[in-house]
Amino acid sequence: MRQFLFVFSIILLVYGCLNYYIGRRLWQTLSFYVSLNHSLYWLIFWSVALSYLMGRMGEKYLPAGVSTLLSLVGSYWLGAMFYFLQILVVMDLIRALMNVLKLWPGGVKGFPPAAGLTALLLVIVILGYGFWNARNPQVVHYDITIPKKAGQLDKLHVVMVSDLHLGKIMDNRRLEKMVEIVNALNPDLILLPGDVIDENVGLFVEQNMMATFRRLNPKYGKFAALGNHEYIGRKVEEAIHYLEESGIQVLRDSYIKVEDSFYVVGRDERASERFSGRKRKSLAEVMTGIDYSLPIILLNHQPVELEEAKKEGVDLQLSGHTHRGQLFPNQLITSRIFEKDWGYLRKEELQVIVSSGFGTWGPPIRVGNRPEVVDIVIHFSP
Repeated sequence: MRQFLFVFSIILLVYGCLNYYIGRRLWQTLSFYVSLNHSLYWLIFWSVALSYLMGRMGEKYLPAGVSTLLSLVGSYWLGAMFYFLQILVVMDLIRALMNVLKLWPGGVKGFPPAAGLTALLLVIVILGYGFWNARNPQVVHYDITIPKKAGQLDKLHVVMVSDLHLGKIMDNRRLEKMVEIVNALNPDLILLPGDVIDENVGLFVEQNMMATFRRLNPKYGKFAALGNHEYIGRKVEEAIHYLEESGIQVLRDSYIKVEDSFYVVGRDERASERFSGRKRKSLAEVMTGIDYSLPIILLNHQPVELEEAKKEGVDLQLSGHTHRGQLFPNQLITSRIFEKDWGYLRKEELQVIVSSGFGTWGPPIRVGNRPEVVDIVIHFSP
């Protein structure tokens, strides 16, 4: 407990310092152009800056509407903070460089209000675009071939939707939009590789998202693997129960043979042991008893352990988790962490498709990537 409090205190201190830096620059800008009450300005600023923390910590004590509003305001602030820091730091570095190199007669004294106004307008534009972008998913198509016989099937139409993060921000209306898109595609099979529920199972149930999911009725069913967010909420068994109430079969280090034609394998999330103490099986253990002459589709929330999947004879791995960074330029980081953070990859006989996801986590915006539904046509060629 002491260690947690120490780490939390450090994080809170850093968060406070970064916000003070932004708040000071905004005060220098706004007070130049309009008359502001200093105390009122800082009261409003810190109320916004701390709203996400207050919303999350007050979930059990505040009315649901108040908690949701605080979390929503705070989520947008996290996005604004992310871009304010980048823009303002660059501006301050340029100002310092101009002074050192004496590029401006008399030097640049103080923070120029025009620079702050530019930063403010840029952040507003970025947030506006990110808001629109996050709510306008695209359908990404892949056409692949697995060189195996699949019973009587010549091809299989699969839709994959990852990282819905359903709950407070990604509400039932957003889920309904996903259902409309998927039903219009009319797939044979729907696969959900993790992070369907964003931590709070109660919000999923309160909005009766189970009924919305039940409007999806593909010929061969709906299957899901678990993601880290189902575990972070520490109610993973409850999450599984309500996913199955939604007509979704959860594959947790297990597999199913569909129509004697192909397999769907679901790996447990890598975070399972850390959050629940449940030891994750090796892929070889999970796949014991599989008929390798049939196509094998693997759901693994994170796009990792590709060598293991290749070694064990998986034909197609479907993953999410990365959000492709969600906020530019984070994809520069995710592309270094993962062998493939978005799109299609082939490793000999293994094919991998990684989705940027449908939902958002934290700031409800997307910049530099698109939310997506992944539409896959698999041809079987013995």
